[in-house]
Amino acid sequence: MGETELCFPQLFNTSCWKPKRPLSEAVLINSLLSFISLLTASLNLLVIISISHFKQLHTPTNLLLLSLAVSDFFVGLLMPFLIVQTNGCWFLGDLVCVIYGGLTCLIISASVGTMVLISVDRYVAICDPLHYSTKVTVTRVSVCISLCWSFSFLFNSLILKDHFKRPGLYNSCYGECVVVVSYTVGVVDLFLTFIGPFTVIIVMYMRVFVVAVSQARAMRSQMKTFQGSETVHVKNSELKAAKTLGGVVLAFFSCCSPFYISSLLGQSSSAGFPSIPIESWLFYLNSCLNPMIYAFCYPWFLKSVKLIVTCKILKPDSSDISIL
Repeated sequence: MGETELCFPQLFNTSCWKPKRPLSEAVLINSLLSFISLLTASLNLLVIISISHFKQLHTPTNLLLLSLAVSDFFVGLLMPFLIVQTNGCWFLGDLVCVIYGGLTCLIISASVGTMVLISVDRYVAICDPLHYSTKVTVTRVSVCISLCWSFSFLFNSLILKDHFKRPGLYNSCYGECVVVVSYTVGVVDLFLTFIGPFTVIIVMYMRVFVVAVSQARAMRSQMKTFQGSETVHVKNSELKAAKTLGGVVLAFFSCCSPFYISSLLGQSSSAGFPSIPIESWLFYLNSCLNPMIYAFCYPWFLKSVKLIVTCKILKPDSSDISIL
């Protein structure tokens, strides 16, 4: 008891206990997590403003990046609640706990679903380029994004319906935020948000990588006969696409797989938040990496950031500026 303290001292018999931390350690952890939260929200907000404002960026692929940026932006906004949990006590009430858990699940599901849509988009663009413009349109992508978010909302609402009816149902003491699902629901969620999507993403990107490498080899052989600058440009773009996609898959899988693997190997399907394990923070950190991987690979992003920072987007007809 000497190394712990009550979350609610006035409720001695029912309050949760939290471990005491040195002040310097608590300040360091909170400062670091706050910086990550601010960076995540800021970077994704820049992506959202860029794609939404400039008409030249209103393409099917960029709409998918916009959907991903929206989900990652809300992850950045929810991180302060995660910081509250790392301190060992939940002071925001049972209802806010359920809402927070529901929003977190919704954002994670929508983010994973958008990643699947992005992998399909890149697959069609590289493996079937002649029919890409007819198969992948702004309207179809918008419908797919809407269905992705709608399904995520419906699925997670069904999972947490008991929690919304009786907030704090599984809390063992005051100052705890616990969300518990049945084993069957946990297995279904594991397949729908990890095994299934990750399998599709890996298969799609592996196919894209193989096609990109084969095209690069073909271009290299043509260079022996034709030394035109256009051929060199195509070869370099294909090699860059292959390397970028490989890095995207590796980063996404590295950040997200520890969270699901720990859930798969765990003895319980409950998800409690009295303390936050490192695999959960890796999962959230991916939302900060996404704008770096996706957006910073495109030259238009830095151009649009300059226009946003200098407030030039406030000028009339700024949305028609050519940034590609």
